Amino acid sequence: MFKIFSLILGFSFSPVLFAHGISEDAKKAMLEGSYLKYVWLGAEHMITGYDHLLFLFGVIFFLTTFKDIVKFISIFTLGHSITLIFATFMGITANYWLVDAVIAISVCYKGFDNNGGFQSYLGMKKAPNLLLMVFIFGLIHGFGLSTRLQQLPLGEKGSEMLMRIISFNVGVELGQIGALTIMLLILSGVRHTQVFKRFTKVANDGLVLAGFLLMLMQLHGYLHTSAPDDYGFSEDNHSHHHMKMDPPKTNNYQHDNL
Repeated sequence: MFKIFSLILGFSFSPVLFAHGISEDAKKAMLEGSYLKYVWLGAEHMITGYDHLLFLFGVIFFLTTFKDIVKFISIFTLGHSITLIFATFMGITANYWLVDAVIAISVCYKGFDNNGGFQSYLGMKKAPNLLLMVFIFGLIHGFGLSTRLQQLPLGEKGSEMLMRIISFNVGVELGQIGALTIMLLILSGVRHTQVFKRFTKVANDGLVLAGFLLMLMQLHGYLHTSAPDDYGFSEDNHSHHHMKMDPPKTNNYQHDNL
């Protein structure tokens, strides 16, 4: 059991998960990037955005009608579009480690909600209004996307900058549609089987666990980048320390590649 937990923990702090972000190659490619490149980058970022996808999976888990799916995805899209566009254009930012930690909590929240946690463990008659919570978390997810987009050379404020932001957001929506299509196919294939009840419990417990590990990962990154000397080694030697923690055959660990 200890070995399994160690493997999960090691993977959580490995470069595979930290790869979710704007790479240095992407930043260089955007120096002369067209709007289509920003669309592509937005789609790529959403498709590889495991935290966003896990939350969306939780949101649509019990949705069976086209009307409900459109309603909840639209409110999530509205939320993350508002903060992505507005915060990026206005230059409003925050520590992306902490923002992503809150996004990880949203994944835990949805898994907990889907398994009836508010009723079973907190004694509440019903969970908080789901549509409102999806909108609020959508705002937070959009702010997380904005912190990454602001790492790119967007240029001076004006129509060109705004079009780059909108192009990135369009890409995010396209990536979201593609990911949702796959999720809905998987859920529709399992929903009418005898194992769906058991799958529901396992899948949503998995969301809570994944969200918790992601939160630890982001807080770990925040602590080591904000005060590396408090841990007894410099930020420059941080990667060498983690090479000992990571599973075999991994590359150097660097927070700057997030």
